Amino acid sequence: MAISRDDLDQHGLIIGVSPERFRAVAMPLLFDHLNAQCEGTIAVNRQARIVWINDKYAQKVGIADPRTALGKEIEEVLPASRLREVVESGQPSMLDLMAFGSEHFVVTRIPLRDEDGTLVGALGFVLFDRARHLKPLMAKYNNLQSQLLATQHELAKARRARYTIAGFIGASAAASEVKRQARRAAQLDATVLIRGETGTGKELLAQGIHNLSPRANGPFVAVNVAAIPETLVEAELFGTAPGAFTGAERKGRIGKFEVANGGTLFLDEIGDLPLPLQAKLLRVLQEQEVEPLGSNQVKPLNVRVIAATHIDLEAKVAAGQFRDDLYYRLNVLALRVPPLRERASDIPALIEHLLDDLANRSGLAPLELTDDALALLCAQPWRGNVRELRNLLERAQLALDGRLDGETLRGLLVDPVAPSEPVPVAPVMASPTRTLAEQLAQVERQALQAALTAAAGNRQQAAERLGISRAGFYAKLAQHGLGRRG
Repeated sequence: MAISRDDLDQHGLIIGVSPERFRAVAMPLLFDHLNAQCEGTIAVNRQARIVWINDKYAQKVGIADPRTALGKEIEEVLPASRLREVVESGQPSMLDLMAFGSEHFVVTRIPLRDEDGTLVGALGFVLFDRARHLKPLMAKYNNLQSQLLATQHELAKARRARYTIAGFIGASAAASEVKRQARRAAQLDATVLIRGETGTGKELLAQGIHNLSPRANGPFVAVNVAAIPETLVEAELFGTAPGAFTGAERKGRIGKFEVANGGTLFLDEIGDLPLPLQAKLLRVLQEQEVEPLGSNQVKPLNVRVIAATHIDLEAKVAAGQFRDDLYYRLNVLALRVPPLRERASDIPALIEHLLDDLANRSGLAPLELTDDALALLCAQPWRGNVRELRNLLERAQLALDGRLDGETLRGLLVDPVAPSEPVPVAPVMASPTRTLAEQLAQVERQALQAALTAAAGNRQQAAERLGISRAGFYAKLAQHGLGRRG
């Protein structure tokens, strides 16, 4: 702010006057000019309580009598003020935007010190009212704010659960029972363990439970534990502190537990969680707090966990591959999703639903099935359950011209079962002298070997035959000593 020569002459501040004398007289002049030309001025003491506010500022913020603001904490009058930070740090804030209601003020803040240099308070000036002198900058700021809000809105939509319990198609006794249990679980804010073969609709039910629960407005975050490399599972779930390890993000990484805060975290394939991390997951579930990798601080959480698995957790507990205390903590509310072969009466309704959905997505006319094709579909064992059925219908939708008969269908099926044939169930021969875990391990090893033989050594195809993920298949090969090629 410029001081005129007349002002200096009036106070004898001409060449030859000492610097101390100059400062003693010029500083009050500087303050008077700032106070006169700015849109508002306010001062706080060492405790960030208001000791002075000019009439313009008081009027601007709706205070009829400035004296009523004296002694109040600055945030009580100006909630967005950062004068307290200036008082505490002793550092000025030369240019900033401060929100007040629907307006933004361009402000500057400076610390106040006495003759000894002791910090005694801070001054705040409103340089521009409504930032009218900074229209280009404000236009860019408002544009960035709009983009940020739009991005946050889209991210929130992406974290919403899409499915409801009614989306689990079927009216059979088995389907009706699992939906009844899911609705009951939605009203109880306890950990849920959903069990069932791959492709049965475990995540659909998890989303349905979330959408019917009091957490429906919070995020729904799904994590497939088996799909994450073992070395990254901890960082993915619990997050990392800044610079936690070489190559980590400098600002740290938010884990999925924090992303799901206030909502639901769905942990699919929980049986594949590495044993060393099971203790940390148990603590998070019990204490509702998380400690990011490389950090020594814990963060409080409010997250409901829904876990899912297609493997026999009891057998893994017996074999020492899954912690029994974590198993009991997860298995509070247990839901078993029946495989498709146990609710064959639901297959026609499910086929109709899938065909309509595929037609909507592809833009093609719905595929029509002949009676013999429908009978053949209802007779299949569907080891991959609804996922396998959908895959077949999608291939038929794209390959055929609107109609699917039994003869064409047999060409699309792998080892088709005729409608009159019962679904074969392989007998399991077990020695009564062996433990359950040993018998199950033997059967699992035989199933892995048989799948590899049937797939001519192709591990991806073998995993698909067994209805498990590729990562889970490799883990089981290593578990049974079958991982080496030769």
